[in-house]
Amino acid sequence: MVFIFNAIVLFILAGLAEIGGGYLIWLWLREGKPVLWGIGGGIILALYGIIATFQNFPSFGRVYAAYGGVFIVLSILWGWAIDRKTPDLYDWVGAGISLIGASVILFAPRH
Repeated sequence: MVFIFNAIVLFILAGLAEIGGGYLIWLWLREGKPVLWGIGGGIILALYGIIATFQNFPSFGRVYAAYGGVFIVLSILWGWAIDRKTPDLYDWVGAGISLIGASVILFAPRH
């Protein structure tokens, strides 16, 4: 159970770093924020890459595939909290499907 909890925490931290870093770069390039916002975003994106390596799963590809499901959910939540775009039914259904897919990828019994 601790293993699953640690995996979830790392996925969330990685997701927040990826989305947050990308958002800062977006604000710099699209919204005219100072270049330091873009540099900060780049640093945070690099941290995202580091955070993801702390996962205990042996397969890089599977970890990143499963992380995609978590990223989708976090992106919807980010849009809701930061961009004030309320998710609709289809956002939530898609997010649920992505989490089911991520769970299958990570936790399916394998030989």
